[in-house]
Amino acid sequence: MRFLPDKDQLRVAVIGFGYVGSCIAATLADRGFDVVGVDTDPRLVGELARGHCRFAEDGLAELIFRGLADGHLRVTTDIAEAGTADVVLISVGTPVREDGSLAEEQLRGACRALSEHLRPGQLIVLKSTVPPGTTRGIVLPLLEESGLTGGVDFGLAFTPERLAEGTALRELRTFPIVAGGLGADSEAAAEAFWQRALGVEVIPRDSLEAAEIVKLASNWWIDLNIALANELAKFCALYGVDVLDVITAANTIPKGAGNVNILLPSVGVGGSCLTKDPWMVWRSADRLGLQIRTAPAGREVNAGMPEYTAQLAVDELVRQGKNPTGSKVAVLGLAFKNDTGDLRATPTVGAVKTLAKAGLTVSVYDPLVDADAAEELFGVRPAATLEEAVRDADCLAILALHRDFHDLDFAALPVAENCLVLDGRAYYPKEKIAELRAAGYVYRGIGRGDAIPGPDEGAQRIWTETGR
Repeated sequence: MRFLPDKDQLRVAVIGFGYVGSCIAATLADRGFDVVGVDTDPRLVGELARGHCRFAEDGLAELIFRGLADGHLRVTTDIAEAGTADVVLISVGTPVREDGSLAEEQLRGACRALSEHLRPGQLIVLKSTVPPGTTRGIVLPLLEESGLTGGVDFGLAFTPERLAEGTALRELRTFPIVAGGLGADSEAAAEAFWQRALGVEVIPRDSLEAAEIVKLASNWWIDLNIALANELAKFCALYGVDVLDVITAANTIPKGAGNVNILLPSVGVGGSCLTKDPWMVWRSADRLGLQIRTAPAGREVNAGMPEYTAQLAVDELVRQGKNPTGSKVAVLGLAFKNDTGDLRATPTVGAVKTLAKAGLTVSVYDPLVDADAAEELFGVRPAATLEEAVRDADCLAILALHRDFHDLDFAALPVAENCLVLDGRAYYPKEKIAELRAAGYVYRGIGRGDAIPGPDEGAQRIWTETGR
């Protein structure tokens, strides 16, 4: 097949050994491919050589070090190694600027460096999330600085990264792969490579741009869906209704090929994808004269949730007769997602800053995050132990429900009397809320029926305010 040699062992280079690149490289090495990871960060390469993996993904460290030990995986800063590969996967960071435009420096740097070592017959696959037209308009011309022609001398394809942090390794081996190419030969080579590499279904698209938009469409939808859930939670709170009851019932309605599928409200949206991809959509459309309204609307709603969540705690403390100034809140879970240590764009930053601005003393604790990185981001050093964090706390704000927090013995925690449990992402069931109250806690959740006002009070207030 053109752009994919017919030999027993393909050699794959992965440029960008960050979270996504490391997961892909380690998985391919585990499946018997000869893989070289290339990264510009010598510190990362040195850490791996010393047996340290900075990525907190279940099973990833074991997979990486097994690959390094058996020789199927190497990691280097030398981009020339990519010139010896049959397939080159580009997985570098593609952040956006404040105006929503692509900060393309890493991508341009990788492509320019690769062009110096590109050889005929190679298949180049971009996996970094980019605005539509980037593979054709930026990557292709830079690679052609080699003197080779895309689609003639080398293959070029785009296959979006569609992994969720915390379950990435399983999803790599099960999720369908989307592939669009620069012409039929590039698309066919990409499809054949992924089928061979991961043994999963490949969904071919007839252009690079179609494949690029698939990733943006997915995250645009997710962000908007969460924004709907967050505003629904606020709406339910007006009536003392538990938003989880509403969502559970609403999601039983068949619609299209599945059911209505409202996601869950929370302290906010974080990570490197959901917070930037809608802006890529908005900026790309704006550049071509189309005004997209839903993408910025979803971003505005979700960006406001950290402050909203923190204000729930402040309001409840005031209702209890406690002065927020001088009260203590212990924030449990700093990462943007349960069971990860990832602090990228974590919404808990906004919640912590709002709590501190209201005069509360804030302690933080997260056993999964890097303490130095957390201190730099939050301006407070994480407590060394849970007990240290929660001692004399007037509020426990659970903003990421890691496994370490699943079996907390609330009755034994050294908190203040009538301590408030602020549920930012735990989604405690009603039975658990009853247990907390029996243990002397006050509960407040986002759009939960146990928020103030309660169901009866809420109904009475609405009746009175409408004059009925």
